[in-house]
Amino acid sequence: MKIIVDAFGGDNAPLAMIEGSLQAHREYGVQILLVGERDKIEQCAKEHNLPLDGIEILEAQGMIPVEADPTTLLKEYADSSMAVGMQALKEGKGAAFVSAGSTGALVVGASLIVKRLKGVRRTAIPTIIPSEKGCFMLIDSGANAECNSDMLLQFGLMGSVYMQKIMGMSSPRVGLINIGTEERKGLDVHRETYHKLQNAPVNFIGNVEARGLPLGECDVAVCDGFTGNVVLKLVEGMAKFFSHMLKDMLLRSTKTKIAALLLKDGVQEFKSKIDASAYGGAPLLGISKMVIKAHGNSDARAIQNAIRQAKECIENGVIEAIADNLSQLKEQAKEQEEAHHNS
Repeated sequence: MKIIVDAFGGDNAPLAMIEGSLQAHREYGVQILLVGERDKIEQCAKEHNLPLDGIEILEAQGMIPVEADPTTLLKEYADSSMAVGMQALKEGKGAAFVSAGSTGALVVGASLIVKRLKGVRRTAIPTIIPSEKGCFMLIDSGANAECNSDMLLQFGLMGSVYMQKIMGMSSPRVGLINIGTEERKGLDVHRETYHKLQNAPVNFIGNVEARGLPLGECDVAVCDGFTGNVVLKLVEGMAKFFSHMLKDMLLRSTKTKIAALLLKDGVQEFKSKIDASAYGGAPLLGISKMVIKAHGNSDARAIQNAIRQAKECIENGVIEAIADNLSQLKEQAKEQEEAHHNS
């Protein structure tokens, strides 16, 4: 299997991308197509004494800045590592594409170059977040600021498929993020989505409040990208806050330092649970081929895990399962419409 990797997306490019790709090649046996300026990639590898075993290089010029308008990817930055990489994915030069570059540009490029699955309204970015009972998926976490009920319905379905195929959950509990658990809570779009999810082929458990997310009240938390991004950034901030408070508490005095030694294993377990690099990245669900968005500050370990994630998604048929479920949803809607018409 060959995975295409954007060598110049992200804060730690290209070193982290080269190291992560090498580690993935050794650990998982995948071949890597690294996209970017060949001279800079080879120079970086030479400076850090890194062999380019299992890595091919596809020439591209520069990168699209994070602050650039995402739509310029297809114009001013058509020769960038991200654009060239996604074109290579479209042409079948690799099975998946991994990038830590601009989220907006990646969503635009994936939608316009690689294309969405038939019937998918919008691409969604899911994020796996630790909870008291393991983890949950937040979808959408930033790709679509405004959504209608059909989009949210599809997010719930795509998220449910991913949690089944990749996280091993037999019947993921799908919840709709709202300001209360009652069926009538929220705006019109929430009430419409509630009823559509009730009739969808997912394990819908109703509305969930934000405070229930870290307690593990659902496995897939559905929301628009504006709400999702606010939730995500708050979770990230609170994780850092608790880490800083815990460190300060344990290193305050000689007694607490002794306690810290006794709690070392537990503290390490806590840190690993909130370590985003362990998941690697977020798949762009709804795209016809696998595209993984790694965090902008990804290190080599995060890139390695993003490549692992891409490999697992392909091997477990995530895209095919989403397409099948969307067809089932469409057929169900057609039957309901016919039944309503006949009545």
